Amino acid sequence: MEIRTGYARSHWAGPESVDLEIHYEDLGSPEDPPVLLIMGLGAQLVLWHDEFCQKLLALGYRVIRFDNRDVGLSTKLHGRRAGGALIPNLLRSFAGLPSASVYTLEDMADDAAAVLDHLGIERAHIVGASMGGMIAQIFAARFPQRTAGLGIIFSSNNSALLPPPAPKALLALIRGPHPSSPREVIVENSVRVSKIIGSPAYQKSDAQLRADAAETYDRCFYPQGFGRHFSAILGSGSLKRYDTRITAPTVVIHGRADRLMRPAGGRAIAGAIPAARLVLFDGMGHDLPEPLWDDIVSELSTTFAHYAEAL
Repeated sequence: MEIRTGYARSHWAGPESVDLEIHYEDLGSPEDPPVLLIMGLGAQLVLWHDEFCQKLLALGYRVIRFDNRDVGLSTKLHGRRAGGALIPNLLRSFAGLPSASVYTLEDMADDAAAVLDHLGIERAHIVGASMGGMIAQIFAARFPQRTAGLGIIFSSNNSALLPPPAPKALLALIRGPHPSSPREVIVENSVRVSKIIGSPAYQKSDAQLRADAAETYDRCFYPQGFGRHFSAILGSGSLKRYDTRITAPTVVIHGRADRLMRPAGGRAIAGAIPAARLVLFDGMGHDLPEPLWDDIVSELSTTFAHYAEAL
């Protein structure tokens, strides 16, 4: 699999103007229709596993995956902190209201656009998972001419009064060992979290979970970025105002067993985006289980084909 790597230049007009370098990997033929993959909260591009990407390549797509700001090999905004206490901000989020944040999901959607700009791509299919699905919603609404098709996987539009995460799943995500803990402690905590939020019907072995966690740790361990990503979600509030503006063919994919991002989040997105399809998988949690890759890629490809048919 040929992988072209590089950095796209983005810009953040925060309290002080900052130029960002967004690391990307570009797979497949530049002549094929592009698919931009956006990963979620604190997650690096490698969570779009090579084998998953290969399935898209085999169907004739070009695949671009990238590290969001504050994660992986992209620019880190060291030392910047959002205001406000966590519990009041979570309550505001439950009501669909934004909170103070270092940056927002809108800023992160601009980073995604910067990747396409750098590669000279005018239009792409946009696919996002979890927080990446939130960024994808904003991208599709703000850049309709650049969005050929849209895939949103285990995400939410954070509209008011949606069921919150299961307490155990949320606490597993936001509580963990001190960042200075030894590598093996961090890796084992990642294994523990994956077991809690992952797919109960498609559980990975401890060895595989440990290998995945070690790969991401060794590539770049930067837990501070997780906090700013979480703050960005809270800082954007309800995304329903974006969903009603989306015109691209859209599929919303969610697991019925997702305890972190409840299925109601997927239903809310599909209900707000005109003509969106909702696909629910039994036994799927808040991850991309390998036994479902063929089904997920098939649903994405079916949606992308609607765009091609409309040309």
